[in-house]
Amino acid sequence: MKTSILTISLIGILLAGSCKNQPSKAEKQEAKAQGSTTVTTAIGDLTLPPPFETESVSKRNSMKDWPEGQIPKAPEGFTVTKFAGDLNNPRNTYIAPNGDIFVAESGTSGSEDQITVFRDKDKDGNFETRAVFAEKLNQPYGMLILKNYFYVANTDGLYRYPYKENDLKLNGKGEKIVELPAGGYNNHWTRNLIANADGSKIYISVGSGSNVAEHGMENEVRRANILEVNPDGTGERIYASGLRNPVGMDWNPESNELWTAVNERDELGDNLVPDYITSVKEGGFYGWPYSYYGQIEDPRMKGQGKDLVAKALVPDVPVGSHTASLGLTFYNKGNFPAKYKNGAFVGQHGSWNRSVLSGYKVLFVPFKNGKPSGKPQDFLTGFIADEKKAQVYGRPVDVTVMNDGSLLVNDDSGNTLWKVSANK
Repeated sequence: MKTSILTISLIGILLAGSCKNQPSKAEKQEAKAQGSTTVTTAIGDLTLPPPFETESVSKRNSMKDWPEGQIPKAPEGFTVTKFAGDLNNPRNTYIAPNGDIFVAESGTSGSEDQITVFRDKDKDGNFETRAVFAEKLNQPYGMLILKNYFYVANTDGLYRYPYKENDLKLNGKGEKIVELPAGGYNNHWTRNLIANADGSKIYISVGSGSNVAEHGMENEVRRANILEVNPDGTGERIYASGLRNPVGMDWNPESNELWTAVNERDELGDNLVPDYITSVKEGGFYGWPYSYYGQIEDPRMKGQGKDLVAKALVPDVPVGSHTASLGLTFYNKGNFPAKYKNGAFVGQHGSWNRSVLSGYKVLFVPFKNGKPSGKPQDFLTGFIADEKKAQVYGRPVDVTVMNDGSLLVNDDSGNTLWKVSANK
């Protein structure tokens, strides 16, 4: 059996316990007495309970092996297969222009901190070549190829390396072109990458260094943001802010807007605050740490950041509280049934701050004419082995549309890449 995995690190526990802006019992009662709040999202009204309506609960998962012959469950009309196994924390996937599939194997402890490349030379949907592309990295996550460079977003910075098409090994010395604040609260160490259509800009997601600025805003400089830089690392600016932990990013194929998946804050109760996916407005502020879902003030930051709170945007699509929604991709192929065309898939890693296990699945959000058109739907499930014992078989992270039209799902705790294909 696999060793137990704790979804909240000891460091995270200590940091949360030492929070300097933890409210008193009286302050909690005052916040609770304010009652629920309703906001309008892109998929309809959302009623949120008051803070501290329920106690903040820590529920840790442990890993369990899949029973013989059992695999994740997809809707009728789809087939799930194992694309690759025996990886070590496969967190993120990037598909190169030539079709090579790069997978960042990284985490907070015991990971290889390397990138593995898979090559499907005959384009039959199965790889013939598997090789270690780069190793001895520092918690790599985002990957990108632009012109003759391979970019890697380590937790401490954006690096670029010389690259030639069809390279199976990263050669040459990497150049650190953007310094980034390393690590973060409760493992907000991931730094993702995406480029715009013409490759003239790179966007970097950087999570917060705390739950709700308990260590001071001076420790949050350039955090909880999506940064924009030139391909050589110059010209940095904050593209959007107030995003507690943005991870997955993709371009909406119809509106051409940047979208991201965001983990919201903890310790306000079972049903606060819902994670979300949202369009990212240039210059937009999304509330963290002062407010959430627009102007709903976080009682732990009462009276602070009033000017920012006044302009805070309501995110587009709530996807459940404490689900740790990390992966995001729009389905832009034609292999899946028509209802999936241009919709979004969301990988939910599963979180620790709820009395019941939440997340541990892949959601689908329907879109029409470039806008969300319905509530999130379960797409890939079956990862929870035993809710009462808090045992799980795996934890989905990234979701990627493959060139053959299938969906690739990174299960980092299960050390597996799952492939979901539509039946012909």
